[in-house]
Amino acid sequence: MMCMWKELLWLLPGRLRPEAEKIGQDKLLEIRLRVGSAPQFVCADGICVSKSGAVTAQEVSGCVQLASRYSAYAASTMGQGFLTAPGGHRIGICGQSVQKDGASTGLKEATSLCIRVARDVLGIGEKLARQLTGSALILGPPGVGKTTLLRDVVRCLSKKEQVSVVDERGEIFPSSEGKIQFDTGNGVDVLTSCPKAEGMAMVLRAMSPQWIAVDEITTKADCAAMEICSYCGVKLLATAHVAEVRDLEKREIYAKLLSSGIFETYALLDRDRRYTVGRLG
Repeated sequence: MMCMWKELLWLLPGRLRPEAEKIGQDKLLEIRLRVGSAPQFVCADGICVSKSGAVTAQEVSGCVQLASRYSAYAASTMGQGFLTAPGGHRIGICGQSVQKDGASTGLKEATSLCIRVARDVLGIGEKLARQLTGSALILGPPGVGKTTLLRDVVRCLSKKEQVSVVDERGEIFPSSEGKIQFDTGNGVDVLTSCPKAEGMAMVLRAMSPQWIAVDEITTKADCAAMEICSYCGVKLLATAHVAEVRDLEKREIYAKLLSSGIFETYALLDRDRRYTVGRLG
């Protein structure tokens, strides 16, 4: 298991780094910072509440500034409630939303942060990769390791096939100073900081992939791009937020994907980060 631990510690207020170090990268799952409340370290076996004092607005602001690296593109994702920090660590953000034409365009003031620790685990995708004959969905609720599984399946597939990854938020294969932090495998091309629908069209035209992988299907445009790629003979690997397979039919976006017959296989992760594999349709 690999974690960009130094990048994570760099994001935290200095007073919290020793506490995070004490818990260790193998156990720590999330760090919760809320202005006016004590910091929380979320681990697999429970929550550890810091005794070092309440979080200040300055500490939250500083963390956001470090995570965005003062990048206009990174800052623009705050309107969607998240930032992807160096090392692939994802920061969920709450605060005062700025609205324009009925849509959120950013946050005027961040008051709560959920810092999710990004990890790379080799070998967990081998079983799933061996069973794939066509497109597949990796399913599960938030925080169970869908992106981690996706990353390793991509690596496994790349041993024999060409895989293009459209990594819109830089979470699948995070990079720093132009260097990808996690092992990609030999046959993987990564497109970052590009909306998924646009990115899928780009790699389809330019990279001649046999597989295209994306994280978190969220829009009708994503689905339309997947249909086009599928009709061109490309297989797809994607993640989706659901608790059970039957929940796919309850959401319009996912129901349309099911009815299209694009996806053959699913892997459903549970809260213990184990997964079961089945057939769709």
